[in-house]
Amino acid sequence: MKTDDLTCTGQCTKPSQSPARALTSLALVGLLAGCAVGPDFKRPEAPTTSKYTVATMPAQTALSTIPLGEVQTLRVGREVSSEWWHSLGSYRLDALIALALQNSPTLASAKSTLRQAQELHAAQAGSTRYPQVDASIGAQRQRMSSSGLGLAGEAREFSLYNTSVGVNYRLDLAGGNRRALEALAARVDYRSHELAGAQLTLAANITTTAIVRAKLAGQLAATKAMVEAQDEQINVTRERVRFGQAAPDELLAQQTQTEQTRSGLPLLLKQLQQSEHLLATLSGQAPGDAKVPDFTLAEFKLPTELPLVMPSDLVRRRPDIQAAEALLHAANAEYGVAIAKLYPQINLSANLGSQALTTGALFGGNSAVWSVLGQLT
Repeated sequence: MKTDDLTCTGQCTKPSQSPARALTSLALVGLLAGCAVGPDFKRPEAPTTSKYTVATMPAQTALSTIPLGEVQTLRVGREVSSEWWHSLGSYRLDALIALALQNSPTLASAKSTLRQAQELHAAQAGSTRYPQVDASIGAQRQRMSSSGLGLAGEAREFSLYNTSVGVNYRLDLAGGNRRALEALAARVDYRSHELAGAQLTLAANITTTAIVRAKLAGQLAATKAMVEAQDEQINVTRERVRFGQAAPDELLAQQTQTEQTRSGLPLLLKQLQQSEHLLATLSGQAPGDAKVPDFTLAEFKLPTELPLVMPSDLVRRRPDIQAAEALLHAANAEYGVAIAKLYPQINLSANLGSQALTTGALFGGNSAVWSVLGQLT
């Protein structure tokens, strides 16, 4: 069994036997295979501004006598660290964020989504860049009646063994497959930037909550100290009233002020507990079993150096901006895929195998069967 088929949709002509024309056709195919239709993606241009403000920026901030009022130096062009929370100087905050980056279910979901995009790209790349090869082997037992062939005689029973190897390849003349892979690669970049954004958001939320927790702890301690001082003042005023040195109204006023101060304690305690539960949840722990550090304002410090970067450069590094750019890249590549479908598509396939009545004759020379197919759409 030998077949050479050329299936065409549209107008077909018999291939020329001229060597010169054959070489020309091969050169044209190679030229087309190296290009891809549709516009190439170009990153949007950033502003050309080179100065942060019209006036010259100071080299450092002003010194203040208040807590955390130390001088900070401005460094032009310094890179912004992706792990910026280390500059706050709290080792307990660093440990809690490291635990959150490891245990957060939100980050686990983002990582799984990224792996899914990577596997889709790898699968598509393997099926479009290289020919598809299929191999099969089979055996069957069959009974055939001679009457079906218009012959007399009894039915025949026989075994049929077959094996084959097939190769299929689609010529990517217009570059549609390459544009499709480009779109999938851009989707991988999008998921990667989403993961980076989720990590930065998680670290920022933990840092903010830790500072809020430290502030609430300080307010709670200060309020308790105020209540104790006001209680002592009430005792002193009570003695003054007993000795006739103060009016009873003065004692009532101090008691009212003390109770007003004391009434703020439950609210501060509730907010402190809420911040601790939030830190536990953000770090991937159950609030009832979590070990959340009791942060205080004294363990934090301001960075000694501040990076001075152009806003356009700083925005370009943001994961959400990079993710939006990746989506734009994917849309541009998918536009090229749509254009490639307007051009002819050529599929080439070949099949080589053998059929025999016995396994011993399966690989004999007379049992070979093959077919070659070229399809132009």
